[in-house]
Amino acid sequence: MKLKYLTRVPISIGIAVAALNIIVMVLIFPKLEEGLKKFDTLEFAPLNLSQLTDGDYEGNFAAGIVGVTVIVMVSGHEIKSTEIVRHNHGRGKLAEATIASVIENQSVEVIVILGATYSSKVILKAIENATT
Repeated sequence: MKLKYLTRVPISIGIAVAALNIIVMVLIFPKLEEGLKKFDTLEFAPLNLSQLTDGDYEGNFAAGIVGVTVIVMVSGHEIKSTEIVRHNHGRGKLAEATIASVIENQSVEVIVILGATYSSKVILKAIENATT
């Protein structure tokens, strides 16, 4: 009797794990792929900083599992600094270094961080959204 119970538990656990895998494959993966496809067609517009008054501007952007909220500080029609308020990045933390290029070039049309391409693009789009 005890032996039957001991074999049923691993079988039940295996069935539960298999069911969870099916749920992930059917419900979550398609949403991730859909979100990541946005990156294939993502374009950036030149920033028109001459139209902005001095102040702090909030922007955000998300695609798939990657999302960010930024505060862009503008003074004298230039981006002086950018603060990341929230960044859901997975392994894309390195992308935060993209901000230095934006400030240096006063543009979101900069080279993205290799290995953190999605997060870099999300940060750039959030900065663009903040300033438009």
